[in-house]
Amino acid sequence: MSQTTSEPQSSVQGTESYEAEHVHRVYEIIAPHFSATRFKPWPIVEKFLKELRPGSVGLDVGCGNGKYMAVNPNVFIIGSDRSHNLVKFAATHKQHDALVADALDLPHPCSRFDFAISIAVIHHFSSTERRAAAIESILSMLKPKVNGLDETGGKALIYVWALEQKNSRRGWDETSNQDVFVPWVLQKKFTVKDDKTTGQANQPQAEVPNRDKTYQRYYHLYRKGELEDDVSSAGGAVIESGYEKDNCKLAFGTPLPILQAQSSQSQIFAKSKPNNNK
Repeated sequence: MSQTTSEPQSSVQGTESYEAEHVHRVYEIIAPHFSATRFKPWPIVEKFLKELRPGSVGLDVGCGNGKYMAVNPNVFIIGSDRSHNLVKFAATHKQHDALVADALDLPHPCSRFDFAISIAVIHHFSSTERRAAAIESILSMLKPKVNGLDETGGKALIYVWALEQKNSRRGWDETSNQDVFVPWVLQKKFTVKDDKTTGQANQPQAEVPNRDKTYQRYYHLYRKGELEDDVSSAGGAVIESGYEKDNCKLAFGTPLPILQAQSSQSQIFAKSKPNNNK
């Protein structure tokens, strides 16, 4: 895949229609080719999933072809993605479930899930507000902590592309633009018919163009510390963060509920207050 990048036009950036054109439509078209290149789980994501308690129920937000759904047979995962064509691949993991949904409007009950992952997804939202809202949406799905115990609350793992990639093939660094287009060269054997009336793409056609075609995908490249800020602004409690292979990674959980936190603080205050009756 070519690594040449160009800067998106900022006039319509930050809107749902911008992402529909520069993210969702592209993934509908490239879905068969994209899925064919996405089969090996990233090690830290695999570790996160394998360390979950047996019987845990969680979400894969932006699941793509569902490659993480089969990592741990002892948990149940509901995968979701905006791409109908990618969800078709994810749905082949019969022991789990997959559906079409937007990360900003997840069709699940709040505060019910033990875990969530969202791998290489949040960077496709084209404004700070929409990225924070997507993280907040994921956070709202997690079980709250009980009595302040970390093991009782849900936890999530997020990966996004990093800006600091000076030593990589892409060559981005701190001076680079954070909002870029990244090309995907669609091989002609994977070409699908694009249905512009629905914003979806149909199945691969028998007759395809005689050459490969390049599609541009919008990405926001995260500066060091930016993902932590987004998670904090969404109300999440950062558990661990770091950098791995040109990606920013971050694990977070649910904070102590406000009323519960106030109750805990009152108990601490009561214990520390002198008892004049003694």
